[in-house]
Amino acid sequence: MRIQSLLVVSTLALGAALPAAPVLAQAPAAAEAPAVQDAELNAFFEQAFQARIALSPQQMTALGLKVDYDRLDDVSEAAADRALALQAAQLAEMRARFSPDRLSPQAQLSYRLFEYGVEQARAAARWRNRGFQFTANGNPTTGLPVFMINNHRVSSVSDAEAYVARLTEVERYMGQVVDTLNARADAGVISPRFVFAPALTATRAVIAGAPFDDGPDNPVWADFQRKVAALDAPAADKARLLAAGREALTGPFRRGYEQVLTALEAVGQRADSDAGVWRLPDGEAYYNARLRFSTTTDLTADQIHDIGLAEVARIQAEMEAIKAEVGFEGSLQDFFTFVKTDPRFQYPNTAEGREQYLADARAFVAQVMAVGDQWFRDLPESALEVRAVEAWREATSSIAFYNAPAPDGSRPGIYYVNLSDMTQVLKPQIEGISYHEGAPGHHFQIAYAQEMDSLPRFRRFGGYGAYAEGWGLYAERLGREMGFYQDPYSNFGRLSTELWRAVRLVTDTGLHARRWTREEAIEYFRANSLLSERDIVKEVERYITNPGQATSYKIGELKIMELRDRARTALGDRFDIRDFHAVVLGSGSMPLDVLEDVVDAWIAAGGGDPTAGA
Repeated sequence: MRIQSLLVVSTLALGAALPAAPVLAQAPAAAEAPAVQDAELNAFFEQAFQARIALSPQQMTALGLKVDYDRLDDVSEAAADRALALQAAQLAEMRARFSPDRLSPQAQLSYRLFEYGVEQARAAARWRNRGFQFTANGNPTTGLPVFMINNHRVSSVSDAEAYVARLTEVERYMGQVVDTLNARADAGVISPRFVFAPALTATRAVIAGAPFDDGPDNPVWADFQRKVAALDAPAADKARLLAAGREALTGPFRRGYEQVLTALEAVGQRADSDAGVWRLPDGEAYYNARLRFSTTTDLTADQIHDIGLAEVARIQAEMEAIKAEVGFEGSLQDFFTFVKTDPRFQYPNTAEGREQYLADARAFVAQVMAVGDQWFRDLPESALEVRAVEAWREATSSIAFYNAPAPDGSRPGIYYVNLSDMTQVLKPQIEGISYHEGAPGHHFQIAYAQEMDSLPRFRRFGGYGAYAEGWGLYAERLGREMGFYQDPYSNFGRLSTELWRAVRLVTDTGLHARRWTREEAIEYFRANSLLSERDIVKEVERYITNPGQATSYKIGELKIMELRDRARTALGDRFDIRDFHAVVLGSGSMPLDVLEDVVDAWIAAGGGDPTAGA
């Protein structure tokens, strides 16, 4: 159990526009308000959270709850409307029942964040049908097997029966996926052309192998057999369960996936563009909404584009200095080519090469853990593992990503890496990626937030991309301050991953606001980054199918650095990096303007350990 930071904020300015609130130092009278409604408000938040997750059997499973354990989510449009209506009703109830001036500062913050979240959900709902179900880095057909393998625990016969029931549910679930796919296609919202071939391949792979054909065991079938074999149950029960699992897989599970394959093939015939979302109905307004959602700011596409260009120039200047340090003759682009092609910077494209990558990534995480208490007041208790992405979903998976742990400790935090082609992996970049996805990045933020038992659960398990990804990118830079990146090439690799995120600002806005073609974006990436050719293509295609999301990293990191510099200047000798990190991490994920209010309030209070006396 963890105690959240005792952050000092004022009575918050509320309302649909969600204006920034003044800090306590500017409104001392608010500090004297009696916190008479805190307990009742927290009870309301818990009831609201339970009502929300009750609509999602899969979210309950991810949280370690075995409620509706035999069901998959309802992913229909009607279900999405019900979820939004529930949130709206909860917001109305909160506003009617509770007064911010009768809450403690921390409860005021929860009030503000609850309101912000509902208003954001309302804004996003307007554009729900503009989104692509099948994207360059994920889709429902590959996500479902990962959920079953990683999240559905089997510790009893009834758990195994629930597993079988969920396999049977796949036919209904995939039917709803198809309904949405067809409805959006009829409205002119069709994924880019490049999505369909890998999506079809990945979907077919889910129903390949035994028991569907004579090949090796399918991953879901292998997972179910392993979990049943580990049960303390009579052999007859195990045989019955395996027979039921085989029947569910070869029947409704396969039929569900075949529905999707048929629909994907048909819709794919209608795909006629690889352009950004400007081509969609109301595409410009949709993209602007996505930027607000992804950055939690009002920055325009032009402003973000210009920030990206400035950051690209700044980072490349630092890279030029390293190029000179190692004595390389030639342009920066020549140096990029050298690092991408010299064998010393690559792993063998073999099973041994993949294992060496994983070992190196684990070592980078371990060295952070060894000195973590010098930089953080507290560390997450959840374990962190480094794993390779499963072969059957490599084609539609990102380069690297983090999966949160189960709150009850039954599943660790997982830092996944895509090792499908080791010729495209660069050794100098692994260190920075490990700090971002593992420690002190997403694991120190996401797992840590989950463990703050005294925060309302909507704050512990919610998230904002600019905050989370900004922290991940900040963690890469922090690794340098912690004494890592010991050789120039490793530090060059760090700068290259930061450059990668700066280039994202330019290419994402270029694709969707300035109407760049896919090829123009790839060429800009190629000329201005160290990424391999495979990764450049995967990145650009990701941005096309998930507009705005890629801008969250740099915008979030720049805000965290701005706030840290502000705190260091204001506090002088009283500034302690551990305290700053406790403030940033100690209240869970927040929009950037709320984070700024929280840090400013801490500065106004004189700094210090925000958890002292908690």
